Amino acid sequence: MKKVSPLFSYLFHPVFTPLYGAILYFILQDTSLEIRQIWLVLIQIIIITIFIPIAFYYLLKSMGKINSVMASQINERKLPLVIQAVLLFILAKDSIKVDVLEELHYFFVGGLISTVISFVLLFVKMKSSLHLVGISSLTAFVIGLSISNQSNYLVLISLMILLNGIISTSRLEMKAHTLKEVIVGFCVGFFSQLIVWKFWL
Repeated sequence: MKKVSPLFSYLFHPVFTPLYGAILYFILQDTSLEIRQIWLVLIQIIIITIFIPIAFYYLLKSMGKINSVMASQINERKLPLVIQAVLLFILAKDSIKVDVLEELHYFFVGGLISTVISFVLLFVKMKSSLHLVGISSLTAFVIGLSISNQSNYLVLISLMILLNGIISTSRLEMKAHTLKEVIVGFCVGFFSQLIVWKFWL
């Protein structure tokens, strides 16, 4: 497990969560969008939630504000989380419209809520595992889509639950987080999505 732990940490880095959520949405949900429009949405998400944060990461690293892409220290996490919150707000407000992509819109709203909660927790010296925030958000989103579509996504949901366990183990094996931080991360991500369920389920 020690050899593959870094692989899971990078593959399921929280920066990829919005993209994974959108891909799952377009696979599982019937939409009126054409393929060209779907690609346009995915490209917007990639630019706003991956390319721009990576650019900010290198800027912050060059300024000595952050040491690694994992942002292991509490003080290193504050500014990246603020940036992430702003980008998610822009994405939900201007790109993923509630009247066109309702479920996906609220997935990003839930992501914004979990980002804000993770930011607030830093002021009480509590780190939440952002990897678990991400994967648990995806898990809750898939469960929500299953309920909304009245479809049996049991295999996919089981896989998502397994990934929660694998990523938790990975973060613990790498000593990136304590068990408490992993549990907090899971709860923040999962329950932030549950909060927005009432708006689209």
